Amino acid sequence: MTFMSATLSSTRTRAALRTSARVSGELLMILVMAAAVLWLLGQMWSVVWPLIVGLILTTLTWPLARFLRRCGWPPALAASVVTVLFLLFAAGIVALIAVPVASQSGELTDGVVEGIQKLREWAAGPPLNIGDDQITGALDTAIARVQDSVGSMVTAVATGVGTVFNGVVTAVLALFLMFFFLKDGPRFLPWLTRQLPGRLATDVPTVAARGWETLGAFVRSQAFVGLLDAVLIGIGLWILGVPLVLPLAVLTFVSAFVPIVGALFAGLVAVLIALVSNGLTDALIVLAVIVVVQQLEGNVFQPMIQSRGLGLHAAVILLAVTLGGSLAGVVGSLLAVPVAALIAVVWNYLREQLGDPLQEPETDQPAAGAAVLS
Repeated sequence: MTFMSATLSSTRTRAALRTSARVSGELLMILVMAAAVLWLLGQMWSVVWPLIVGLILTTLTWPLARFLRRCGWPPALAASVVTVLFLLFAAGIVALIAVPVASQSGELTDGVVEGIQKLREWAAGPPLNIGDDQITGALDTAIARVQDSVGSMVTAVATGVGTVFNGVVTAVLALFLMFFFLKDGPRFLPWLTRQLPGRLATDVPTVAARGWETLGAFVRSQAFVGLLDAVLIGIGLWILGVPLVLPLAVLTFVSAFVPIVGALFAGLVAVLIALVSNGLTDALIVLAVIVVVQQLEGNVFQPMIQSRGLGLHAAVILLAVTLGGSLAGVVGSLLAVPVAALIAVVWNYLREQLGDPLQEPETDQPAAGAAVLS
C-alpha cells in the first residue's frame, strides 16, 4: 500500500513538473514576443508617435466630423472644415496665453527686478549677512563656470533645437494623419475585414472598434479632468488677485494632457507669477492650492472618472501611470492608461472567445423554452 502511494505521488509530481515547464515555456515565448514588439516599436518610433498623436486628436475632433457627415457633407469637406477649426482653436489657445502675457510683460519684468532686489536686501540682513562683495564674487564665479562650459551649452542648445524640430515635424504629420483619419476612418474596418483571412476577419476589426471606443473614452475623461483642474486653480488665482488668471487656467488645461511634468510646469508658472506680483505669502497660498488640487485630481478625480470610462479599477490606473513613467518617462505616463485599457479590451475579448459557453439547463419541453427566448 505504501509502495503504491509513493508511486502515485511520484507520477503526479512528474506530471505537475511537466505542466509547469510547459506553462513556463509558453510564458517565456509570450515575453520574448512582447519584447520583440516593443523593440520594433522603438525602431519605428518616429512613425508610431505621430500616428498615436493623430489618433488622439481624431478622437477629440471626430464627434464634429461625424455630425457634419450625417448632415450630408462630403467626407473630404467635413474633414477639411474640422481640421481648419481645430487649427483655429489651437491658435486661439496660444493667443489666450501669449497676448495677456505680452501685454503685461513690462509689469512682470519690473516685478522680477524688484523681487531680485528684495532678495538681495534680505540676504544682506540677518541671519545670513551676505554682503554685496560676496554676492558679486558668487556671480563672477557663476559667470566663469558658464564660460568654461560653453561647449556643453552649445551641445545642449543644439539638442534642444533638434527636439523642437522633431516636435514640429511630429505635429505636422499628426495633423495630416488626423485629416485622413477623419476623411477615411469609417472605411478602415471594412477594408481590414476584406484583407484578413478566416477568423481574423472578425476578431481584429471587433477588437479595433472596441479599442477606438476605449481611446475616445480616455481622451474625453482626460479633457474633463484638465477642465476641472483649470476651473479650480483659476478660481483660487482669481480670489487671490493674481494676474493672468485666464492664461494660467488655459495653460493648466493644456498641460493636463501631459501627466506629471505638465502639472509641475503649470504650477511652477502660477507660483512664480504670484510671487512676482503678490508677494511670498500669496505665492505660498497658490502653491498650497495647486498641491491640493493636483492631489485630488491624481488620487480621486482622475482614477474615478477614468475607471468609469475605461472599465479599469482606480488602483490599476494608478499602477499603470507609475509603471509607464518609470519605463518611458513622460511619454510612458501619457500612454500608460490607454495602453492598459487596450490590453484590457484584448483580454476581455479573448476571455469571451475562449470561455466555455453557458450551458442551458435540460428541459422536457424545448418548444416552451424556445417560445420564451423568442
